Amino acid sequence: MIDIFSLHRGTTPLLISIPHGGVHVPASIDANWTPAARVLADTDWHVERLYDFAPALGAGVIAATHSRYVIDLNRPPDGAALYPGADNTELCPTTSFARESLYVTGNAPDKDEIDRRIDRYWRPYHQAIAAEIDRLRSIHGVALLFDAHSIRSEVPRFFVGRLADFNLGTVAGASADGALAARLLAICREADAYSSVLDGRFRGGYITRRHGRPADAVHAVQLELSQATYMDEDPPFGYRPDLADAVRPVLKRLLVEMLDWLGAANSE
Repeated sequence: MIDIFSLHRGTTPLLISIPHGGVHVPASIDANWTPAARVLADTDWHVERLYDFAPALGAGVIAATHSRYVIDLNRPPDGAALYPGADNTELCPTTSFARESLYVTGNAPDKDEIDRRIDRYWRPYHQAIAAEIDRLRSIHGVALLFDAHSIRSEVPRFFVGRLADFNLGTVAGASADGALAARLLAICREADAYSSVLDGRFRGGYITRRHGRPADAVHAVQLELSQATYMDEDPPFGYRPDLADAVRPVLKRLLVEMLDWLGAANSE
């Protein structure tokens, strides 16, 4: 049986979470899917590869192995909408971002199946993040969580027009110190080949909201990166080194800046 996630423990207070990069689908779930579902179009493609420098910085990395179509680890377990009043996909999605049906008619997961997936996939991932945050706090007195995502540059279901290249989210300051957020936004704005925004359309999903607790020395930031910055956005969703090699240094600067901010804050 394939592991639900991989975990590399780092030597610094920084943990990178990659909840939507997995592509594994159990056969029992795949049997109920439409051909559109099997394309896995809404995967955060190649994000582990984008951040493969993180361990050399001393960062820990936790990455899900299963597709977000199996269960979305960045949604609350009660199914509540992340963005009330906006279009949202479910905890166990039944449609793609393009509104394609993912399940053969009559085969969508019922409550018992959703509960089973919560127990099998969702809960262990969040327990692992919480345990790693506790470990980091016990060693360093503080933990930094960087939730790494990517998305197509244009998804009319969720936003009008083209998305900014770098979309930082701190739940309007609830999940991370404002000074940290400002420094990260400055890094993005210095990369003048790219557009950026803080707490715009993507303010932070459930992982950021659940685990970010600045008052308890846990600072969580989400980055939703436009896939147009590093890959082909249409099948077969190829990685583009000519693009990625330009954006990766900016991603590295963001992680280094988080650690530098912590060092500066501790010296005050």
